[in-house]
Amino acid sequence: MTKIRVKIGQAEAEVEADPEHIREAIELIPELAAKLPRQGREPSAERKEPSLEIEVESQQGSSTEFPVVTLEKGDSLADVISKFFSGPWGRERRKLSDVREALQSYGLNYPKQSVAVALLRLAKTTKLRRFKAEDGEYVYTTAFTVSSLPRAPDNHVLGELTTAQAD
Repeated sequence: MTKIRVKIGQAEAEVEADPEHIREAIELIPELAAKLPRQGREPSAERKEPSLEIEVESQQGSSTEFPVVTLEKGDSLADVISKFFSGPWGRERRKLSDVREALQSYGLNYPKQSVAVALLRLAKTTKLRRFKAEDGEYVYTTAFTVSSLPRAPDNHVLGELTTAQAD
């Protein structure tokens, strides 16, 4: 059984379906979202873009595991893919087909070529790592930055530690 939770503002709804009926459940999301109560207007001067949170839970295991992200109205394809790879889902090697399945789980149907170009551009801007897997197909992972890696201890700290141990 797969569960899809849709949250718009404070309103939230869930749809559960068998894996073979998941496409039908995903197609229900816009209809479901339209039936959710609308929030009152915010009194603040700045107006926020509406956001949509979709959470997909599956009892089948990691084969149908999709990233859980919040999509904004104006997000480009590259923005959505970057959000996918910024979480735990992006730390594992992902093929083009994995990224397309994740996009489709959010109702975003892009041609294979568009997704491939977006992935290549993200890799060229060093936001993603791209390399060939053993089977010859390209895989993508999160690109680690120098600031995200653990720092090596300073040499003077190591010197203090070795002299303290010698005493």
